Amino acid sequence: MGTRLSMSFTPEFLDELRARVPVSGVVGRKVKLIKRGREFSGLCPFHNEKSPSFTVNDDKGFYHCFGCGAHGDVITFVTETEGLSFPESVERLADQAGLQVPKASKEEAEKSKKRASLYDVTEEVARWFEEQLAGDAGKEAREYVNRRGLRAETVSRFRLGLAPNQRGLLRKAMNARGIDDQQLVDVGVIKHNEDNGRSDGSKRDEFWEYFNQRLMFPITDRRGRIIAFGGRALGDSKAKYLNSPETILFHKGRVLYNLAYARQAAHDMGEVIVTEGYMDVIALSQAGFPAAVAPLGTAVTEEQIQELWRMVPEPTLCLDGDTAGIRAAYRVVDRALPIIQPGKSIKFATLPEGEDPDSLIQTQGSSMMREFLHQAKPLSEMLWKKTIEGFDIETPERRAALKADLRKQVAAITDKDLKFEYQKDMFRRFDGLTGNGSAGMNSNQSFGQNSGYNSGYNSGSGQKQSYQGYNRPYNKQGNKQNRNRKRGEKDSFDLDPRIPRPNLSPRLLARRQEQVLLATLINHPNVLAKQLEDLATLRLPSKDFNGVLEELVDTIVRDPDLDREVLKCQLCDKGYSRLLDELLSPAVLDHGKFARPATDSTAAEHGVTHIAAMFREKQAEQDKGVQSREFAANMDETGLTQLEAHKQLRQEASGVSIDLDSYDPDAFEDSH
Repeated sequence: MGTRLSMSFTPEFLDELRARVPVSGVVGRKVKLIKRGREFSGLCPFHNEKSPSFTVNDDKGFYHCFGCGAHGDVITFVTETEGLSFPESVERLADQAGLQVPKASKEEAEKSKKRASLYDVTEEVARWFEEQLAGDAGKEAREYVNRRGLRAETVSRFRLGLAPNQRGLLRKAMNARGIDDQQLVDVGVIKHNEDNGRSDGSKRDEFWEYFNQRLMFPITDRRGRIIAFGGRALGDSKAKYLNSPETILFHKGRVLYNLAYARQAAHDMGEVIVTEGYMDVIALSQAGFPAAVAPLGTAVTEEQIQELWRMVPEPTLCLDGDTAGIRAAYRVVDRALPIIQPGKSIKFATLPEGEDPDSLIQTQGSSMMREFLHQAKPLSEMLWKKTIEGFDIETPERRAALKADLRKQVAAITDKDLKFEYQKDMFRRFDGLTGNGSAGMNSNQSFGQNSGYNSGYNSGSGQKQSYQGYNRPYNKQGNKQNRNRKRGEKDSFDLDPRIPRPNLSPRLLARRQEQVLLATLINHPNVLAKQLEDLATLRLPSKDFNGVLEELVDTIVRDPDLDREVLKCQLCDKGYSRLLDELLSPAVLDHGKFARPATDSTAAEHGVTHIAAMFREKQAEQDKGVQSREFAANMDETGLTQLEAHKQLRQEASGVSIDLDSYDPDAFEDSH
């Protein structure tokens, strides 16, 4: 039964499964693995040993024990260690990889058998193309190859060939070797002629060759089997390059030219170079860059990016230095953003305008090519360049539009930690571009800290000022040394004399109390997490601020370990960026000293407790009025119990409301 079921899995499906599920990820669940270079080692799970002789190699897709000889791939490991049958192991791994297991059917079995025979067909066609290049008909093609500087061993290694300028010749030769017309159609080298009539009334051939008068490049799968061909025109043709049509063997969006050869080179050298065409790959390989691949006439796809990551964490995309090359790089950025992961990205090497890898190597040598690869830029820089290109930032509206576009771009990233890091990076760049960044800004400061929150204000003279006094650190040791300072004497939390202290109306003061509470919780997520249960039941008077409080509580419930920067980004993503500007403005942080990021968390917690108690007192007073009216109307036991409970709550909250103008975290520290 197991054998019959296993036959339903095509070799192509099993290859894809092995490629998608790294051996180390599966083995690592049962064996403690230690990374050693590009391999992993550990104690063998198949026999008792005291020193590790068990190795795992993801690049080659197998494990091996030098002690007992155990050897196999990821499917074998699951079968051997979990007591599953081969089909059960395949199904479990397919579920893990997000692959749909092909249904066992007679049609699938026939298709698999047909596919296996077609590899023989493409191999025979490739041989025939090679023969034509080496024969009398290949003189023009050989001259072209020589002009491009390709050595004989390079031509041989890449198996270049020729599709001659003679219709019907390939079909006739293949028929003579036992390959029928339908097989040639199936591999995409001939097509049915839909128009059989000629103008003179005679009939055209039933088939015509897909490639004619072209230098031929065999295209292989990751195992090195020929699955398609690419052809470069040697005469006049509308299409300079032409690829095989999609077939049962060939799906261009999943394949990379030279992948099979580049995999081993990538393992040995730790790099992969992605370029645009066949000749660029061949020129790079001949010049000492064997780990070079190319998409097949289309932009790099998500599947191709995943294939690249199986070889190295950060492949380098090296495109032509013209407008088309830059546009191609931008398309890769769009496709990569939703799938990038921590430690897995893409670098971009941009060549001078008018140059491609082939021309650069021929004119300036491989050392210059290496220099451009060393200067490759990260994906984040290419995203920034793509977003700001053509943007006019002369007005506030246009700057706001740029900021919104940056948020939209970064929102495509699915990994939350990586998204946060990109948000920091993009808005750090934004601040530098628009002049919002402070002189002392470093890479740890994010959009929340630099684009309006602490950027100062216009004093009226037209000179922008940046006041850093708000974030001076809370000097705990210094406070202990100055316990006997006279009241009114300046310390690190004294007000900035350049900022007026307006007398707030009762209504604005009440709103300021809400602002200080929320600012403290945002700048001190640990306090929010510690008082989460109490804050979850707190209601703030302002509807907009109450919404922020609810979002803060919900966010920390989902992830109690968030830091303040991630918390700010989360609020921005939820549409609270305007309120965030207000909550973290200098005026608020000046009014409530303990709300500042650098304040001691104990002082911040004490401040939150006081303000929350004040709002609870107001809440209890309002609820008491409601309960009193209900009790007067009903006069029942339940109403009396609720009234007593609210009275007790009011007593507990009484006396702990805070005067924000006089609250001093230093004094709190002194008293503890």
